[in-house]
Amino acid sequence: MSDRQNPTRTQSHFLSFPDLAARPAGGAVVWANDDLFAERENLINPRPAEFRPATFGHKGQIYDGWETRRRRGAGPDDHDSAIIRLGVPAIIAGVVVDTAWFTGNYPPQISVEAAFVEGYPTAEDLAHRTQWTTIVERGNVNGDTRNPFEASSSRRWTHVRLSIYPDGGVARLRVHGQGLLDPRLVGDIPLDLAALDNGARVTACSNMFYSSPNNLLLPGTAHTMGEGWETSRRRDNGNDWVQVQLAGQGVVTVAELDTSYFLGNAPGSARLVGRDDGGDWFELLPRTDLQPDTRHRFLLSGQRPVTDARLEVYPDGGMARLRLFGRLTETGLRRVADKWAAAS
Repeated sequence: MSDRQNPTRTQSHFLSFPDLAARPAGGAVVWANDDLFAERENLINPRPAEFRPATFGHKGQIYDGWETRRRRGAGPDDHDSAIIRLGVPAIIAGVVVDTAWFTGNYPPQISVEAAFVEGYPTAEDLAHRTQWTTIVERGNVNGDTRNPFEASSSRRWTHVRLSIYPDGGVARLRVHGQGLLDPRLVGDIPLDLAALDNGARVTACSNMFYSSPNNLLLPGTAHTMGEGWETSRRRDNGNDWVQVQLAGQGVVTVAELDTSYFLGNAPGSARLVGRDDGGDWFELLPRTDLQPDTRHRFLLSGQRPVTDARLEVYPDGGMARLRLFGRLTETGLRRVADKWAAAS
């Protein structure tokens, strides 16, 4: 099995965090100095890169990635760059520079920088008037490989800049991290406490054979079965589950369990439990029958605060989205504000 298929095991701890640069998470490639051969937008495609040999367009072989022209007369520090806006302000745990299918045209070295910018800066501002901080030092990469790098910062960021030395092609950039909820945008308003862009994240899962449980927390609705979480078929008497650390301590009043696009493989039933600060689990929603391809909404009592929730599905199957609507408690809002300030 190649490195492209099997990422380095020593980096797996940050790979469990969601990819906050991916398009479904709200990421966008906002600038690149060059993308003559292959478009910069391919960098954040959530699907693995594909390759069809001898498929030529007007500019040459078509690559599913970002590819710049060959530099001529370049100095040792000349390079190409692309800037990606993350879907949510985040503490970045690590990045993966995936050079899948780029063999004789990959960049031998890369570096990654990050910036926190308030509001909605223009591409021109980001490219020429923003101060950047290095989170991955310039280092070597291999071709046709998932190249993982730990990030060297615990601050919060909104944008990353990938630089390649001197030129070449990168298939995908994955930016794994913990999303942060801006306390200035919350106050005493209801929100989805399980949303990725509010700072929630998956912390444990029984099975993710077909697709990642992080998909459950993505913004928007799923458009295919592949955009949800699906387990393998169980051949025992157990059941599957996924555990979520919520955006903050809150009281959940409405749960949405969405089985959209799961037809013959939706769970037969599901149950929700919660806990507060590592205490005992208690029931939020009793085991309830589910229908295929349906957005189910359930009213909850909303009497006890929770910091974590666990969705239990019986016996197995797929779920498109999990939404847990409610309000942060005073303690939850204070912790969100403290976490935001600590990452400044």
